[in-house]
Amino acid sequence: MKLSGEVLAGQQGYGIDPQVVEALARQIKEVTELGVQVGVVVGGGNIWRGQIGSAQGMDRATADYMGMLATVINALALQDALEKLGVETRVQTAVEMRQVAEPFIRRRAIRHLEKGRVVIFGAGIGSPYFTTDTTAALRAAEIEAEIMFKGTSADGVYSEDPRQNPAAHRFSHITYLDVLQQGLRVLDSTAVSLCMENRIPILVFQLLQPGNIRRAVMGEPIGTLITVD
Repeated sequence: MKLSGEVLAGQQGYGIDPQVVEALARQIKEVTELGVQVGVVVGGGNIWRGQIGSAQGMDRATADYMGMLATVINALALQDALEKLGVETRVQTAVEMRQVAEPFIRRRAIRHLEKGRVVIFGAGIGSPYFTTDTTAALRAAEIEAEIMFKGTSADGVYSEDPRQNPAAHRFSHITYLDVLQQGLRVLDSTAVSLCMENRIPILVFQLLQPGNIRRAVMGEPIGTLITVD
């Protein structure tokens, strides 16, 4: 599951809203109690975006590394909220920082999932120029996930930005190729291509609606499902 960093900021628009993180943790706990194995990739846009720093004249690689550190802050916040609810977790990072998290090791991550622990992946893939969407697609492929969820502030994929065009059409289902060909910006093209090559379905849905993660897991018709056909 990819969680947008902006969502963690709540109404304040920046930083971390503890109430939002707690609400997300409760949703995740609800699905773990169903026996579902959950891996989470957290964005960092509520704290820092490498692309914005680069646009303002900062070295792109440096700006992206700063963004990776922001994702670790969010991962630790989510871990804290989950463990306060009694959910076992592990944070794994692509950039080693052993005092606060494990390094990412694929087999260890899978073993944690088999033991019922929620694994939170931080620091992207450990290299600049890649988004956390791509990280989520890569981790989904590595752990052989059945589906990739993308939880956002929007309730699905639209033909245009619904904030700018209220008449924009929301898709209930769309193919990977249509997303790429129409230039829909719900995920970056690398992430979509990676999921397409590995036949990993993507479900895009509104994250903060209470119970939506459970609805997604149970296969209820919410958001937009992206598949090969």
